[in-house]
Amino acid sequence: MSELQKRQIQLEVLRYNPETDTAPRYQTYSVPCLDEWVVLDALNYVKDHLDPTLSYRWSCHMAVCGSCGMMVNGEPKLACKAFIHEYADQIKVEPMANFPIERDLVTSVEDFITKLASVKPYLIPKEDKPISAGEFKQTPAELKKFKQYTLCINCMLCYAACPQYGLVPEFLGPAAISMAHRYNQDSRDGGRDQRQEVVASNEGVWECSFVGACSEVCPKHVDPAGALQQVKVASTIDWYKEHLMPWVTK
Repeated sequence: MSELQKRQIQLEVLRYNPETDTAPRYQTYSVPCLDEWVVLDALNYVKDHLDPTLSYRWSCHMAVCGSCGMMVNGEPKLACKAFIHEYADQIKVEPMANFPIERDLVTSVEDFITKLASVKPYLIPKEDKPISAGEFKQTPAELKKFKQYTLCINCMLCYAACPQYGLVPEFLGPAAISMAHRYNQDSRDGGRDQRQEVVASNEGVWECSFVGACSEVCPKHVDPAGALQQVKVASTIDWYKEHLMPWVTK
């Protein structure tokens, strides 16, 4: 324990138990921290040594699973990437913004899952062929076209940062549209027309006001804001072809 005395922080955590609380409240814990700790380590210390009732999600502690998304001093962060040494001695931790709170730092993600599923985030082959015909091959250049968007870990930090999603809950959102763009750019995929029915709707890409906060908070540098603007351009070209140049095929 002596090593942990290097620094003492005050961890102010939003608490909410739907069975006993009428509204969320804050509870402060005094936590001894090592210099290399992240906020997730501090939460684990609270859970293990101070208050076993504290609820939050985490899994890998490696910024891979995307489970530990939360607000750290008002910013959407992965708790496993928010290093204690980057903050003052008072740190406020809250559940992700724009999502309903289930308990403490745990939010309901059903809305995101439904929207993600609606864009068909999987490969829809252009042509069916038997396994005996071999794999669908792709050149390095074709892979590079969409590889950046494959890095999304569905942490939903972009939704917590997106003011438009906060104002218009029907908005499809940055991660779902970026994932649709990922497959639309894949040379092996033929499902763009199916996805466009959702992506190019009013609640889809056109609801985006291009604040760019989604890309700023993305822990994997996916750049969902860039993906959304590319989708807007492609959807605009579709409209022009359909209404002003009907003789041009897609």
